[in-house]
Amino acid sequence: MVYALDRQYADKLFKKRDKEKIGHLISDICDDLISEYGIEELKPLHDKYSDFEYDALKQDADELAGEFLKSMVQDLYGVDLGDDLDVSSPEKFHAFLRDLQEKETENQRHSVNSQTKRKKTKKQLEKENRLQQEEQNISQSIREVYRKLTSALHPDRESDPAERERKTGIMQQVNAAYAKKDLLRLLELQLQAEQIDQSHLNNITEDRLKSFNKILKGQLAELQLEIQQLQSPFIHQMNLSPDSVITPKVVLLRLRYDIREIKANITTLKNELKIFQTPAILKAWLKNYQIPKQAEYDDLNDIFLEGFKPPF
Repeated sequence: MVYALDRQYADKLFKKRDKEKIGHLISDICDDLISEYGIEELKPLHDKYSDFEYDALKQDADELAGEFLKSMVQDLYGVDLGDDLDVSSPEKFHAFLRDLQEKETENQRHSVNSQTKRKKTKKQLEKENRLQQEEQNISQSIREVYRKLTSALHPDRESDPAERERKTGIMQQVNAAYAKKDLLRLLELQLQAEQIDQSHLNNITEDRLKSFNKILKGQLAELQLEIQQLQSPFIHQMNLSPDSVITPKVVLLRLRYDIREIKANITTLKNELKIFQTPAILKAWLKNYQIPKQAEYDDLNDIFLEGFKPPF
């Protein structure tokens, strides 16, 4: 499309105002294609019709965004970053931010260590002892399940080659689950090994049951977080609310909708491309086209280039 407009630009049919509109369309479309899709070969065409070179515009935008981020960080951390900080590129500024955050984390760690060295109250000591006891119970519960599995499934005690190979495979799963402290998987393997029956369930002590429940609740929370992380890109891409429930049916419905929309856009672009290749029709179309006024940014976040966003 931009190449078609470029070819039409020199046509004598177009007057000064028409050429201004064509030039704006070319530079504006090129800007989107370069910044959004990385089509670097369009830079010369953009610069041909723009008052400013693309690279210079990008550098200015990076520097302006960097100064804005610098101000945010100074307010956030209460520090003076001075005038020597290089904010000319997102990479350099982000590297500086990472160093600053690591120092802040280290300072907080020192502060916590200093506080823990103070004499603890009786309640604090009791709470620590209770938590330590709970951790010991949890570790003991996992070890107990692991010992029972290894005792029953140890491949070296099996004379039959096929059975030894089967138990070797299961033991690999047992060791992997134990390394991750994955009680749910260990219980599944124990059930698979037929080590769990009603008699076994009846003999589980209340303390051991509490330990199992605490571990499984923790694993449940981890799984729910993992589900949210997997759903997040779909929610963002489909512009849904954060609490939306994502199912395969919802995704496929949205996919079909997007396909229809893309096909409609392709049809529109093909029609516009025909218009832009015919001088007389393009001139008539340009009569109703108005060059947008320069955007006024109420929020400086609007000027961030893709990939140049605060890392916090």
